[in-house]
Amino acid sequence: MKQNIRTADGLLRTVPNPGEVKPEPMTGEENILITSALPYCNNVPHLGNLIGSILSADVFSRYSRSRNRRTLYICGTDEYGTATETQALKEGIPPQELCDKYNKLHRETYEWFDIGFDHFGRTPTAEHTEICQSMYRNLDKNGFLEKQSKEQTFCEGCNKFLADRYVEGICPNCGFNDARGDQCDGCARTLDAIDLIQPRCLVNKDHKVVPKTTSHMYVSLDKLQPRAEEWIKKSYGKGKWSQNATISTEGQITDARMKAGLRPSPVTRDLTWGVPVPPLGRDDDAEMKGKVLYVWFDAPIGYPSITATYTDKWKEWWFNPENVKLYQFMGKDNVYFHTIYFPSIQIGDGRDWTLLHHISTTEYLNYEGGKFSKSKNRGVFGPAARDTKLSSSVWRYYLISVRPESSDSMFSWADLIAANNNTLLNNFGNFVNRALKFVSSQYNGVIPDSGDAPGPLSPNDENDSDFIQDVNNLLKEYIDAMDAVKLRLGLQTVMLISIRGNAYLQSSGLNKALMEQNPQRCAQVISRAINLIYTLSALVYPFMPATADAILEQLNAPARAVPESLCADILGGHEIGKPEHLFKKIEDKMETEWKARFGGAPEAPAPTDPEIAPSKRKAKKEKVAVADNVLEDEGPKSEEVIALEAKATEQGNVVRGLKEAKETKAKIDEAVAELKRLKSEVILQKQKEKAAAAV
Repeated sequence: MKQNIRTADGLLRTVPNPGEVKPEPMTGEENILITSALPYCNNVPHLGNLIGSILSADVFSRYSRSRNRRTLYICGTDEYGTATETQALKEGIPPQELCDKYNKLHRETYEWFDIGFDHFGRTPTAEHTEICQSMYRNLDKNGFLEKQSKEQTFCEGCNKFLADRYVEGICPNCGFNDARGDQCDGCARTLDAIDLIQPRCLVNKDHKVVPKTTSHMYVSLDKLQPRAEEWIKKSYGKGKWSQNATISTEGQITDARMKAGLRPSPVTRDLTWGVPVPPLGRDDDAEMKGKVLYVWFDAPIGYPSITATYTDKWKEWWFNPENVKLYQFMGKDNVYFHTIYFPSIQIGDGRDWTLLHHISTTEYLNYEGGKFSKSKNRGVFGPAARDTKLSSSVWRYYLISVRPESSDSMFSWADLIAANNNTLLNNFGNFVNRALKFVSSQYNGVIPDSGDAPGPLSPNDENDSDFIQDVNNLLKEYIDAMDAVKLRLGLQTVMLISIRGNAYLQSSGLNKALMEQNPQRCAQVISRAINLIYTLSALVYPFMPATADAILEQLNAPARAVPESLCADILGGHEIGKPEHLFKKIEDKMETEWKARFGGAPEAPAPTDPEIAPSKRKAKKEKVAVADNVLEDEGPKSEEVIALEAKATEQGNVVRGLKEAKETKAKIDEAVAELKRLKSEVILQKQKEKAAAAV
């Protein structure tokens, strides 16, 4: 087919699609390095995981390319750590086999959603080990590593220290029987495994678990804090961090941990699945032998290490702060590690790292009034989205349209159907199809000569000045929104432009009568509508790349870069392709079908048998005594329980008094430890009496 397209500099998109070439940053050009949070390789991602980081990063990556900026988008699976070991234990397979299984599922999911990584890798590589160990050694060389010895849970049956997720027991706060070593599901409090009452080993509950002292290396975040604060104050405003990631405002640090003073943080663990702790050539080496680097130390290093497995030019991206801007995408629960922890590690490493420029974080996406739950089969997980027969474009559009940028948002099948039928089909798709079909049926698929000069259309045009000015204003709003990583606003602006296009065709009276009565004006309307569609193909490319490709095929045109004004690029004599509908109507009845398919099983009622262990809901109801953290119980209490509760209440007052008097941390910790001991005695006494009564 014949093409007649203006080819001036800056018109076409010249930056390749993701993964087609290995980009290299160039001095004097815009070089954009993009990462999305590395997904844990122990489960299947759901829609909330997708929009929280990976899809959002992909949209910005594609936008950056549509502006002809050198762009590299890196991601991969985070495979080390306790979470992987625990899941592998549950499935009865080695950690490596588990990671191979879930890495494949992640890849299949992202491929179907048209996620355009330059490279999607994984952490267990030689490059990852080398970079992690080099940073660990550099921290020590620069005086930012220190050894600390603390009590941890030790399983005599397994003959090893147990990571938090390998331990269960009674919560010292609410008495919930199945509290994990890191958190209690009964009262939602964060825990230290050493504080659990009657701790049990997850591998074998009959094993004896005891406290035992172990040594670990800690990074001295307290020493690094002044330099980290200086960097944060300078960077958060310059990079325009997203609102829910702001830990500094007007030069003042607002993060509670930094205001209280950062503390040394562990960088080693008593595990086998991870990066081995390298020797440092000092007396501590013997104590660190057999340990691995803590997953929250090694996971962020996955960004440069995965880049290193992709290109030998990785240092030109990661040690080039003057020429490279780093954009990172994640859920709000990862903010601390990307704005404080990892930048502190990079600063302590001493090399000239490319540090964070912009962080884009999201709140949570919930599902139909509740939460996604894999165990209850509630929500859409992994490749299941394709089972709906909806296109990836529809999924991508809807997820970005409800992107939880400043507050939690809700996935709704009814809203998805309405978005497809009202916005995509009746607005966007209708505009594209109406204009192209008119050219196909009335002009035999050839664009008529409009008389417009190639290039930007004049906003002072005698016929269409308002239309051209409106489109140009919306183009500026689109670029401003996308540059600021306000993706939802950018998508809304695309739809406003297509609405303006529909209104233009309507007000211009595009029909066969106009063609016969005023052929020159009809040719002009057609030309401007077709060129607006060409512009829309570039604007929609970040959000719905498959739709953008379909538009370009129907236009018979190469990919366009995002313009700053409406232009006459497709000229008279250009032959278009065959018009096709971009979207299909979804019947309302599908809401009921999809709700049933993805709604999961109804929650079972709470057990009524007093011999059954309390459910999470019941445990929460039984948690009381906000002031002194002492458990109350229905029914009469024994004298022993009353006496112990009185002691615990008195000790609670002692703790509060020490805190109000701002006593030393050592004194407060000692008093808190005594309070926990007394509360444990209360719980054990109650259980003892309950068991005796049941005999």
